[in-house]
Amino acid sequence: MEMELAELLPFIIIGIIILLVVVLFTFIPVALWISAIAAGVKISIFSLIGMRLRRVVPRMVINPLIKAHKAGVDVNTNQLESHYLAGGNVDRVVNALVAAQRANIELSFERCAAIDLAGRDVLEAVQMSVNPKVIETPFISGVAIDGIEVKAKARITVRANIDRLVGGAGEETIIARVGEGIVSTIGSSQDHKKVLENPDLISQTVLSKGLDAGTAFEILSIDIADIDIGKNIGAELQTDQAEADKNIAQAKAEERRAMAVAQEQEMVARVQEMRARVVEAEAEVPLAMAEALRSGNMGVMDYQNLKNIMADTDMRNMIGRLSKTEDDESNQ
Repeated sequence: MEMELAELLPFIIIGIIILLVVVLFTFIPVALWISAIAAGVKISIFSLIGMRLRRVVPRMVINPLIKAHKAGVDVNTNQLESHYLAGGNVDRVVNALVAAQRANIELSFERCAAIDLAGRDVLEAVQMSVNPKVIETPFISGVAIDGIEVKAKARITVRANIDRLVGGAGEETIIARVGEGIVSTIGSSQDHKKVLENPDLISQTVLSKGLDAGTAFEILSIDIADIDIGKNIGAELQTDQAEADKNIAQAKAEERRAMAVAQEQEMVARVQEMRARVVEAEAEVPLAMAEALRSGNMGVMDYQNLKNIMADTDMRNMIGRLSKTEDDESNQ
């Protein structure tokens, strides 16, 4: 048994050594350390072990550090580690610092890291500072004083303002402000033809308003890319107003007609009521006469005289109607 253990001992030792080497190379990025030393970056193996213990991926710090060292950018591992632990993109920050140095733009690591943590693409911002970006607006409609709609599309050339990237407004604000300026400029024009003849008046007026205040950009130029005529808004408004006036007049006329009909119906009702009263009064006349005869207030001769007078009146009325009819026939 002792002979077998003695024979297996060398193999056990070799296995332990291999296991230790594997663990060493897994936990300690020796290859990365060698690359850093070869690139001239002074970093100890214990610093790499400390990164592992602090849950920092060493290659996410060492590779950008090598890149910065080769480009001549002064950064250290503590700065890169703190930015990584804060949730930033270390590689993008280093790329932005290198690009800013090449473009002669003054940019510190602290500001660059702050821009990155604010959610801005700091590398794109540095590139935009060197190569301005063109933002194209959609067609923006405005109505001149003469009532004609004018549609304009603008191209805005902007350059990133690195000092205002943190807390500055974005592209949407630039587009909204330029659109507001175009609408107000078209609306203050007396004639739409002037806008068509001189579209640069729009860009000059809008550019002079300082629309980039409080934004992360600096407006370099505003160019009118396209301009077109829209609807005759003034004529449409006048037509709508005339239609509304007509409807109001019709409603008022209908109201007056309804009132007249109501008044006429009321008059008819009154006449009918008066006729009913007359009939009722006439019906009471014989009763009154009979009561007068019974009470002795009226004699028989008085009653006969009344009947004669009534007959005479009916006869005169009949003669008058016949004479009128004959006159009408003779006139025809």
